[in-house]
Amino acid sequence: MGEIKEILLQMLIAGVPAFLFPLIYGNCTSNHMSKEGGICKNSYSVGLFYTCTVSMLLCSIFSTRLWDELPINYGILPLFALMLYGRLRDGVALALIQLLLYPLFALNFTFSGMILETGMLLYPMVLLASNYFKVTTRHGKVVTLSVFFVAGELMITSSPFMTGTETLRTDLSSLAATAVNVLVTLMIGALFVYMIEHTLEKEKLRLQVMQLSRNYFREAEKLQQSLDAAPLSIILLDRQRDIMAINETFLRLYRRSDPTATRENLIRHKLNIVLTDIQFEVLISRAAQTLEENAITRELLQSGDQIYFTSTSPIKKGHTDETIGAVLIIQDITELETFRKELNHIERLSLVGQMAAGITHEIRNPMAVVRGFLQLMREKSPSTLDHYYRIVLEELDRANSIINDFLSLAQNRSVKMELCSLHEIIKELTPLLWADANLRGQSIEVMLDEEVPELLLNQKEIKQLILNLGRNGMEAMDEKGQLTLETKCGTDGVELYVKDTGAGISPAQQERLFEPFFTTKSQGTGLGLSLCLSIMERHSGKISVDSEEGKGTTFTVFFPFTQTDPSSQRLRSGTLPPLVD
Repeated sequence: MGEIKEILLQMLIAGVPAFLFPLIYGNCTSNHMSKEGGICKNSYSVGLFYTCTVSMLLCSIFSTRLWDELPINYGILPLFALMLYGRLRDGVALALIQLLLYPLFALNFTFSGMILETGMLLYPMVLLASNYFKVTTRHGKVVTLSVFFVAGELMITSSPFMTGTETLRTDLSSLAATAVNVLVTLMIGALFVYMIEHTLEKEKLRLQVMQLSRNYFREAEKLQQSLDAAPLSIILLDRQRDIMAINETFLRLYRRSDPTATRENLIRHKLNIVLTDIQFEVLISRAAQTLEENAITRELLQSGDQIYFTSTSPIKKGHTDETIGAVLIIQDITELETFRKELNHIERLSLVGQMAAGITHEIRNPMAVVRGFLQLMREKSPSTLDHYYRIVLEELDRANSIINDFLSLAQNRSVKMELCSLHEIIKELTPLLWADANLRGQSIEVMLDEEVPELLLNQKEIKQLILNLGRNGMEAMDEKGQLTLETKCGTDGVELYVKDTGAGISPAQQERLFEPFFTTKSQGTGLGLSLCLSIMERHSGKISVDSEEGKGTTFTVFFPFTQTDPSSQRLRSGTLPPLVD
């Protein structure tokens, strides 16, 4: 009976590392997580080393001999387990400790007994097999560990007979002791593998679940952010018509009726309650139709002054095609509808403009006939009527001028561009502007930047632009006013300034200055500046106004450099010589 107690005590001591491994491993996984979420293996290897060391030490302390013949010491079991499961340096260190402990606790110390009872001959084989052991299957680990355990215990059991301290007997007690040792080592080997592998697999599954959970929450967050970024109100429903998710756009829509509402207040609520609060009751039946009949519905709804495009679609399982919910989309298209109506209005106005341009063009023909007959009648009429004929002819010329400006604005035709000098155009127009200025008692100052290169322009339109701006400026000034024409060359283009010293323009008038038929002059048509804007748009340029009441007005005309303009490219590279004025 005492022998059985000794064997059971050695079994319990040798199996301590296996029983403690789940606890050690769980503590390490909670305190030593790597940056990638994995386990720090070095941490639990240290714990395994300490438990195996204590187990081997206790096995050596409580080692004994069965029937005073067969040595019993299961200390090599935790040693071999550490060699196979742990780090190489830990296994070597524990083997050295085992060799140092043997002389202290051996009953009859001999060198040959030390070699056999410590299993020293198996150390190299166990260490070499550790790499294979770590990658093999659980069954392979059980077989490998059991083979080394059995071999070690057989060496310990046979050491008295191999060293000659005992004679070989074949009685039942020796055979029973040997069989018990073999069975115990097999049991402990299977226990080691089961406990360690079960713990590792359990932790591996736990990490996989954690990773799947992180991926799930990450994807759910991405989906929610995508829904919130959509400019559509989105509602996700389950089969019971409970709201599963909403986006930020729908939340803003709902807050029009309940400013204190939050996302959490609406999730898990019934659809009919939420939509009734914002007066979208018709979508309740559409959602029911989608869930019951897999129908896709689309329709326009009007709520107050707002117009909405709504749609409902089923959400189905990927494999079974079973409807598991529905998605509702509400899009506010009030602005789109407004734009569409305005576009239709603009199209009608464009058609009217085209018709007006055609009619106006046809009016000029009878006006030319009328003017011709008036001139004939003037020659045959007495001189006392010349004053009346002159007034009629001037009004006809004025009407014809208005028609020409209107046609130029309405046609918005493409024009032919050619490389020419802006300064030459200004010099050609200067005598005409001086003549008008002399009649009004005004003066003109021309300041031209010599670095201005040639530009791609339509000379006829640019002349019309400068004449319109110049004459507008002179009409805005009293006697002794001064009109200034100035050019400056920049890095991106050329700027033309037309300045006057008139009364200036109010900010309210400046906002409408380029609108057709808007004018600040009593006899103006309101087409001159609109025509100037149209000309600059065809030249891909800009025109702007800067005015202060009582101090005058400055019109700035910007001509951008183009990639096809060789002179502007040379100017950017600094190779263009200055122009001689």
